[in-house]
Amino acid sequence: MARATWLAVATALAAISIWLYLDNRALRAELAHRAPVVAAAPAPQAAPPPASTAARAAQPIAHAAPVPPALPEAASEPRGETRMDRRARRTEEFAQTFGRLDGESAEDYKARVMPMISAGLIAPRLKIEEARRVAQEKAHVTPEQSAKLDKAFDKVYSDVLDFTNKAVADGQLSPYERNVSGWLEYAGGLGGLLNDANGQIGKILEPAQVRAMADGGFEWGEYLGLKAPWEQLQAPPPKKP
Repeated sequence: MARATWLAVATALAAISIWLYLDNRALRAELAHRAPVVAAAPAPQAAPPPASTAARAAQPIAHAAPVPPALPEAASEPRGETRMDRRARRTEEFAQTFGRLDGESAEDYKARVMPMISAGLIAPRLKIEEARRVAQEKAHVTPEQSAKLDKAFDKVYSDVLDFTNKAVADGQLSPYERNVSGWLEYAGGLGGLLNDANGQIGKILEPAQVRAMADGGFEWGEYLGLKAPWEQLQAPPPKKP
């Protein structure tokens, strides 16, 4: 599989990382909660030389710094919760965030969730767009070539959205359950779509230009994965009773 395809698959797995992040965050919080907090004892200081009575009187009276109160015990992670209990709870939290709520319409879902997705993609998209600009300058990509690439990407984005919407509708990608095999199958298919885009890129750019951009660290798979209009995805179906 080409290097760009592997990166495309990694980009497709970004959604999976959100889910796994919830589990990892819970584990880190639990470990931090269990770790004992040991206050470091202040280093001993040498006694100051004796001062005269007049000098002592002129010195301001030193007050001991108040001891900060101890923070209350964190209650975010229930005590006695097993790893499987935590995984089930995090799955439910994910479903509450990215799944359809009870009685929520598709329009209400998009109004609630899509702004979160857009906000989360602002910074990465700005960075990858700047990276493309710099890489194209180094590869001497002309404005005409860049415009042709953008036009070709419109078809790629349309295919990616159609593919993703079908995966969500079929339950291959579901916010309500952990379906790792479905995620991997989806990632492979998405990687294939983005790899096909490399063929379109090769028809627009010269081989030396493609190589120059790659040698500069730019990856088209990463770019397409971030720039795809994920905000236009359809809402998932409601959770089955």
